[in-house]
Amino acid sequence: MTSPLPERAARRCHNVINPLHSTHYFSPDLNRELTAVGVSDSRAAYFAVRAAAMGPVGAGVVTATFFNFHPGLVARHVPAVWETASPQVVLAARARAVDATLRRLLGEETVAAKEMAEAAELALRATEACTRHARPLYAAHADLPVPDEPHLAFWHAATLLREHRGDGHLAVLLAADLDPVEALVTHTATGKGMSPKWALGTRGWSREDWDAACGRLRERGLLGADGELTEAGTALRGEIEAETDRLDRAPYEHLGAAGVERLTDLAGALLTRALTAGAFPEDMIGKG
Repeated sequence: MTSPLPERAARRCHNVINPLHSTHYFSPDLNRELTAVGVSDSRAAYFAVRAAAMGPVGAGVVTATFFNFHPGLVARHVPAVWETASPQVVLAARARAVDATLRRLLGEETVAAKEMAEAAELALRATEACTRHARPLYAAHADLPVPDEPHLAFWHAATLLREHRGDGHLAVLLAADLDPVEALVTHTATGKGMSPKWALGTRGWSREDWDAACGRLRERGLLGADGELTEAGTALRGEIEAETDRLDRAPYEHLGAAGVERLTDLAGALLTRALTAGAFPEDMIGKG
């Protein structure tokens, strides 16, 4: 089936929307709000805020839906975190943190601008074509109410679009026969993902786990001895992204070419402001 959108238009739109969702994970505002309700560990906070829409789920559900975290790391925090703060309390704390984060990074004038309302309207329109089947994180967030304020409504829509694509992406990784660590290794080897140091420090895997995954990828001819993707590895990552695009095309085709272009422009401008304001750690990206 031929898409009515220009090639990679949907991915370009996703690539500027997704980081705007993610800003709160790195925000001191989230740390402040979660600490205030008793969740002071940053990893517990991440698991809680992203999983809260699913209710007080256990470690198995979080490990399955988040995919690339070590099960032991998840189990150290889930379900214990719900004894400290219920999912409802966490969702309210997250909403306060997102509000504060976007106001701080973008500025009050941008938050109140008509362009923000337009971005929210476009992003929400795109989500009308998202589908729930086999997309647990998306489906859980889709059950949450849309906030009234435009900047929060935009963030909510960005979250839906992120999790919709992410759920589909995991299905593609499984079809490619990549386990969580192998997926991390191949993604970082593209130079477009988080650095190996960051991945190991946040996902709970050991250097031995990483090296073993590298060995399996070398045996499959996907990774060279230098740690770079081989031609076959590069081709596989390209196929993974293309198939992810295919599974995620509906929201953007529903919005239409002109709407996608406008949303990309609006979200791109917002992302530029957020990056200029220091939204993400400097050592997060790269091969180091």
